[in-house]
Amino acid sequence: MQYTSLLKTAGQLITLAFSVLTAQAQSNQTPTLSGFIPARQAAQVKLETEFKTKQSSASFKNHLEKLSSVPHLTGSKENEQVRDYIAETMRKAGWQVDIYPHDVLLPKGPGEIAVELVEPIRQPLNIKEFLFKEDKYSSDPRLTPGYNAWSGSGDATAEVVYANYGRKEDFEQLKAMGISVKGKIVLARYGGNFRGYKAQFAQADGAVGVIIFTDPADSGYMRGLTFPEGPYYSESVIQRGSLLTTPYTGDPLTPGEAALPMDAKNTPKRLDQNAVGLHKIPVTPLPYGSATEILKRMAGVRPVPAGWQGGLPYTYRIEGGPALKVRLMVKQEKTIQRIYQVVGTMTGTDFPDEWIIAGCHYDAWSFGATDPNSGTAMLLSMTESMGKLAKAGQHPRRTIKVCHWDAEEPGVIGSAEWSEQFRDELTQKAVAYMNYDAAVSGRTFGASASPSMKKLIIEATQAVQYPDSNKTVYQHWLGHKAAGNPTRVTGSSAPAMVAGEPVIGNLGGGSDHIAPYMHIGIPSLSAGMEGPTLYHSQYDDLYFYDKFADPTYKMGPMMEQVVGTMTLRLANADLVPYDIARYPADLEVHLKAAEKAIQAYAPTYSISPLLNAVADMKKNADACEMARQNYLKTGRTDKLVELNKELRLMERSFIDPKGNAFGAWYKSLYASSDPNSGYASWMLPGLLYEASLKSTANLPDLEMRYKKAIQTLSDKLLALSQGMAGPATVGGGNK
Repeated sequence: MQYTSLLKTAGQLITLAFSVLTAQAQSNQTPTLSGFIPARQAAQVKLETEFKTKQSSASFKNHLEKLSSVPHLTGSKENEQVRDYIAETMRKAGWQVDIYPHDVLLPKGPGEIAVELVEPIRQPLNIKEFLFKEDKYSSDPRLTPGYNAWSGSGDATAEVVYANYGRKEDFEQLKAMGISVKGKIVLARYGGNFRGYKAQFAQADGAVGVIIFTDPADSGYMRGLTFPEGPYYSESVIQRGSLLTTPYTGDPLTPGEAALPMDAKNTPKRLDQNAVGLHKIPVTPLPYGSATEILKRMAGVRPVPAGWQGGLPYTYRIEGGPALKVRLMVKQEKTIQRIYQVVGTMTGTDFPDEWIIAGCHYDAWSFGATDPNSGTAMLLSMTESMGKLAKAGQHPRRTIKVCHWDAEEPGVIGSAEWSEQFRDELTQKAVAYMNYDAAVSGRTFGASASPSMKKLIIEATQAVQYPDSNKTVYQHWLGHKAAGNPTRVTGSSAPAMVAGEPVIGNLGGGSDHIAPYMHIGIPSLSAGMEGPTLYHSQYDDLYFYDKFADPTYKMGPMMEQVVGTMTLRLANADLVPYDIARYPADLEVHLKAAEKAIQAYAPTYSISPLLNAVADMKKNADACEMARQNYLKTGRTDKLVELNKELRLMERSFIDPKGNAFGAWYKSLYASSDPNSGYASWMLPGLLYEASLKSTANLPDLEMRYKKAIQTLSDKLLALSQGMAGPATVGGGNK
C-alpha cells in the first residue's frame, strides 16, 4: 500500500517536472508575431520583455493620486491643473507635447436646481450626496450637487408619470396604454439608453420636465452591500451625466468643423445656440432616497406593466394622480468656454507618417478615480516606460501619439474637435485609435474593437501575466466575464463571436473612439479592466478605488503591459498587424442580424446579394492573408510604405460621403452608436436605422451603398494580395 503510494507520488513529481520543463521550453521559444518578418521577431520579443520590467504599482498609484485628489470638472481651474500635470509628466518622459485649445459651447456647471414635493405635503428633496467620515473626499467643498449637463432651464410644477427606463419603446407603450405625458413631469430610471434620449423622447411627447434616478434593482441594495460598506449605490448616490443629443458628436455650434479658438483667424462661423435643438425642459438626476418620496406617494389606479417594477418597496404605478404634485426647477446657463487637448508625440524612426494613437479623457464629474483617470494614470506610466526605452536608443518605427482629451463628460467634445481639426491627416496617416477611458476600474479584462483589431488584443493579452496567478491575462479573461454597468449600457448589436475565444464587443457610443472610428474610419478598440462602479457619482474617489476597484494597485501596471504590447507591436511591425480575415466573418454575422430585423416587418426580404458579395470578398481576404504570410515568411521588406498605406485605408472603405440618415456626421456604414439609445452599438447602422423605422423605402439605395463599400474593400484586398505576391529582392531596405 505504502509502496504503491510512493510510486504514485514519484510519478506525479516526474509529470510535474516534465510539464514545468515543457512550459519553460515553450516560453523560451520566440512566439510568432503577426506582422513581423522572422529576422525582427526576436528583437521585438526582447524589447517587449524589457518594456515589461519598467512598470511599478507605486508609479501608477502616484499618478492616480495626483490626478484624482480634487474634483476637476471641465472648465475648472482644477482641470487646468490636471492638464498641466499631464503635459509636464510627458515632457519629463521625453515626449514632444502639444496642447490644442478649442472654444466650445458648454454649460456653466450645475446652475440652480430644486426638486420638491408640493402636494400633498411640502418637502424639498435631497440633490446632494451624503458625507461619510470614512471617505474624507466626500466633504470636499468643490463637489457639485447631482446634475445633468445640457438640461433646459425652467420651473415646472406638475403631476408625475413613471416611464420605466425612458426608452423609445417605453414611451410607445405608454401611448398604447392611453397614458399621456403632456404637461407632466416624467420619472424615469437610469439604464437601457443614454440619459439624453430619456429627455428627448419626453420633451417630444409634451412633458414639462424629467427626473432620472438610479433604481436599487439596477445598482443598489438588491445587488449587494451599498456604499460605503459595499460598492453599490446607496440612498444618496447620484449619477451625473450629459444629455447632449445632437445628430453629430462634438461642439454643438460647429458640426463637422473644429471649434478653433474664437480669436483664431480661421475660427469657424458658429451656429446660433437656439437653432441647435438643445433640450428646452428642465432635467435632473435624483438619488433613490429622494425618488422614493415621489414613488411611495403615487396613487394612480394602474400598476406598472411587467418588467417596469423596480427595487423600492412599493408597487410602482404609472401615474401619480392629481393629488401628487412635484416641482422641478433648473436654471443652467451655457456659454462658450475653452477646452484643451494634450497630445504627446514620439516620432517614429522609419515611418514617421504612420500614427499609432492611444487616448483617454481627463475631465471628470468629480474626482474621476476610476472614470476616467485610472486610464490617464496608466497612459502616463506608459509614456514614462516608453520614454526610458527611447532614452536607451529603442525608438518606435512608427509615430506614437498619446492623447488626453478634455470635455468628454459633457458630450465627447474634445476628441471630436481634434479629430475634425486633423481629419485629412488622420485619414491618411492613422493606423489605429485605442481608447482607454477608465481602463483600470477593476480586476476583469474586457474589450470592444473593429474587426481588424481583434487579433491584436488576443495576442497581446496572451503575452502578459495576470498578477498573483499562473495565468495570462487572456486565460483570466476566458474564465471571467466583465459585468459592465447595468445603469448605463443595455442592448446592442450582438458581437460576432468565435468559438473558444472570449467575447470581444462592438464599439458603441459614450466615449472618445466615436470620431476616430465612426466619423473618420480609423480601426479602433477600447479595452480595460472592469469592476464595480459608482458611475458618475461624487464617490468615484481614491477611497472607493482603494477599497473596491483594486486595493493591490497591480492592475495598473498589468494593463500598461497589455497596452504597451499592443502599441509596440503596431509601432514596430513590418506590415501593420490587422486581422484581415475578420472582416468577412464579422460582416456575415451582422448582415444576417440586419436581415432578421427587416424580416420582422418585411418577411420576404433577403439580404443574399450582400452576403454573396461578402462571400466573394472572403476569397480575396483569404488570398490576401496567405500572400501576407508568405511575404513576411520570406523576409521581404520591399514596398512597405505602399502596402501599409493600403492596409490603413481598408477600414475607410466603409466611410460614405453621404453618411447615415440619422446623422450625416456619422460617416461609417459599418458601425455607429445607436441613435435611439446612445450607448449601444449599431453594426451596419444604415440598415438598422431603416429597420427601426419599419421601412423598406430606402433599402435599394442602402444595398447599393453597402455593396459598393464591400466591393471597395474586396478590391483593396485583391490589390494588396497582388502587391505582396510579386518577386522582390529579400531584405530590400527598411522602408
